Amino acid sequence: MDFSIPADLVSLRDRTRDFVRNQVIPFENDPRRTAHGPTDDLRRELNALARKAGLLAPQVEERWGGLALSHVGRAVVFEEAGYSMLGPIAMHCAAPDEGNMHLMGIVGTEAQQSRWLSRLASAEIRSCFCMTEPAPGAGSDPGLLQSVAVRDGSDFVINGHKWLITGADGAGMAIIMARTLVDGSDVGATMFMTDLPTPGFEIERLLDSIDSSFCGGHAEVRFRDLRVPESAVLGEVGGGFRYAQVRLVPARLTHCMRWLGAARRAHDIAVDYANRRSAFGSRLIDHQGVGFALADNEIDLHSARLSIWHTAWLLDQGQRGNRESSMAKVLCSEAIYRVVDRSMQAMGGLGLTADTEVSKIFRDVRAFRVYDGPSEVHRWSLARRLGRSH
Repeated sequence: MDFSIPADLVSLRDRTRDFVRNQVIPFENDPRRTAHGPTDDLRRELNALARKAGLLAPQVEERWGGLALSHVGRAVVFEEAGYSMLGPIAMHCAAPDEGNMHLMGIVGTEAQQSRWLSRLASAEIRSCFCMTEPAPGAGSDPGLLQSVAVRDGSDFVINGHKWLITGADGAGMAIIMARTLVDGSDVGATMFMTDLPTPGFEIERLLDSIDSSFCGGHAEVRFRDLRVPESAVLGEVGGGFRYAQVRLVPARLTHCMRWLGAARRAHDIAVDYANRRSAFGSRLIDHQGVGFALADNEIDLHSARLSIWHTAWLLDQGQRGNRESSMAKVLCSEAIYRVVDRSMQAMGGLGLTADTEVSKIFRDVRAFRVYDGPSEVHRWSLARRLGRSH
């Protein structure tokens, strides 16, 4: 493994860093940044700036306007994008759009890519991924999937209930996971795509959640006789769970990349404060209680970055990376949380306020330990592998 960064990627990293710091961060106090995420009006304005800078959707293929970044390239660039929670929104490499674009680029037909991926990559629309369900449906256990698609001639009719669907409000298309019945037989889960808004796709409410960095927030969605043609099947009928791994394995990692940038931002704010603020005759940084905590931040940031880069390198070598992606998700989500928690503690009362980004970052990185698989589920999965190996 060669961890040196090629010169062209160094240049792109530096361009991204300058873009985020000089053009994106000034929007952080914009009133269009709401409790349910940035509004689409703000998103479009930021997308226009990224497009002008040549940084819009850098992860997609060049034919869709991107830079075709490798996984290692994404690790470098996405960390810089994440230095502001608005950065991934501006560059259109935030969840769930980034994961959906990745999936459609691999699994989608030419017709599907022309219809949906082209519009998504250009930021004409954004998207959502409808998988999670309230109890007793699928959460961490996808085998509990309750939403059902029934073949009706050349169409499928979908009924079901989803929640915590990020970005559903205002999305221009959706990918839907549902159990599939063909001639009365359950053939497994299938992914379906549909334009939005459309009859049968109903947003029942927006959930008030701890985080606030995703466009459209998180919605509860109901499918009532939602009809989609067979041409809208993503992949193949019954192949949904297999294709879900195509999306979820790298998507866990790109979450780690973006939140690493946010954690670094919180750390930088805390270090700056600890160097300026004095108490009991010394700068805060000179008190071991604060200085050692910030030193631990450096260790966690370094460890998380190495885990991300190693897993990204494996994916670039064509390896599946399921196990490594799970380990990176646990290591990074918990290390990143510790970094931001320590940063907030080091800043005392200021860290609790909205006067800096730290408290906002804290709320979002706390949620990161839950979505895309809670730490406990990934540990359980890793433990099962250990059990099978003996």
